[in-house]
Amino acid sequence: MAAYLAAHGASHAPATLGRWAVSLGRAHTSQGLPDPCRSDLVRATVRGIRRARGVAPRQVAPLERETLLALLAPLGAGPRDVRDRALLLVGFAAALRRSELVALTAADAAFTAQGLVVTVRRAKTDQEGQGRQIGIPPAQGPVCPVRALRAWLTTAAGLKPAGAPAAPAPLFRPIDRHGRLHPQALAGHAVATIVKERAAAAGLDPALFSGHSLRAGFCTAAARHGAPAWRIQQISGHRSPASLARYIRAGQLFDDHPLEGLL
Repeated sequence: MAAYLAAHGASHAPATLGRWAVSLGRAHTSQGLPDPCRSDLVRATVRGIRRARGVAPRQVAPLERETLLALLAPLGAGPRDVRDRALLLVGFAAALRRSELVALTAADAAFTAQGLVVTVRRAKTDQEGQGRQIGIPPAQGPVCPVRALRAWLTTAAGLKPAGAPAAPAPLFRPIDRHGRLHPQALAGHAVATIVKERAAAAGLDPALFSGHSLRAGFCTAAARHGAPAWRIQQISGHRSPASLARYIRAGQLFDDHPLEGLL
């Protein structure tokens, strides 16, 4: 295994090799075999590749409030605009992975007196499907996820269907060029496409953003706003504080800065 990873070390990113190692390890353990990737030799090989490549993990730009407002500003009252507004705001407010966002159904969104409760039934770090519930309070102005989702559900109900959806219906669905609402859920990559298209329409560089920008934006903005790490993790569903740490650091870069007042 170490030789296999080393052979691909020059042509593939360390993050890619790490994913391969995880997948290969799972393939072994699922057959009742020991995970070869847990050996000291394999771990040392991966560390060596990372040192040799010196490549930092690619990080997309987070969609924090001001950037999110810029994406929302050009949106009008057309069906796609109404859908995309709800998708952007719910994805941000619940810190959802793109796979979690497109997996939501109408049954996973419950409006309450306090706002909106979103149920994520399965996540990358929750393969047993225990799920988690996320409360989204209403907000003032054009950034309210609760009003945005209500508006999308009302709009979707009035669109001509291109087929009968499964019950419960996917929350976010494609709209074709004839204005028909398709029965299947949006694909995961469609979230990235929507974010990039809306970024370009706002005059921003779409290459800086991806579907992950919504989740990264929430975590970074929440940390900057002073939210405790445990509460951010409770919403985002990160497996460990360590996996959340880079967003916390980004959000607190200027907190209690020793240079403040010196210049």
